[in-house]
Amino acid sequence: MTTAAETTPARPTPTEAWRTLQEGNRRFVAGTPGHPNQDSERRHGLTEGQAPIAVIFGCADSRLAAEIIFDVGLGDVFVVRTAGHVVDDAVLGSLEYAVDALDVPLIIVLGHDSCGAVTATVESYISGTMPAGFVRALVERITPSVLAGRRRGLEEVDDFVAEHVDQTCDRLLETSQSVRAAVEAGRTAVVGLTYSLAEGTASPGRVHGRIEA
Repeated sequence: MTTAAETTPARPTPTEAWRTLQEGNRRFVAGTPGHPNQDSERRHGLTEGQAPIAVIFGCADSRLAAEIIFDVGLGDVFVVRTAGHVVDDAVLGSLEYAVDALDVPLIIVLGHDSCGAVTATVESYISGTMPAGFVRALVERITPSVLAGRRRGLEEVDDFVAEHVDQTCDRLLETSQSVRAAVEAGRTAVVGLTYSLAEGTASPGRVHGRIEA
């Protein structure tokens, strides 16, 4: 008789989860995706629950489709997206659910070059004016990253994007006790990535937790 332990895949370590995503991104960049876990058998196998290997908290940009970029399939990643990967209570609740309830070993913060939300924030900083409507809320939340970048002498939008990714990684640990505790215990790691729209590559930035080279 097959036991539950034999049918449930072992939880990967943060490093193993990170390597899986790296390998998938390399396939995507090379134009040789494997499209894993996208058949009907996989679909039916997930009806009883999920065990994703990572959370991908990324920008909502239409060109940043996480499952495609990392060549993964159904049930592989728990995706949370907002414009400019802005953190709010709903995002924090989603990440804490993934860490505490799903025991996800890796959180990826995924930004990208030419980000419209970051660009709008840099332009707002330069002009001294704020956009109308709820876009203002996005700019207000990204402004601390722009200010941090200016203190470092940054000028180019893509440099501010990388700074914002790093600042977002830091903020997750500063604001969420669950994420911080998981990282401190070695159960979870947080990795910041900046995606190149042209090349398809995802370059690492800030890392919190134990990720082996």
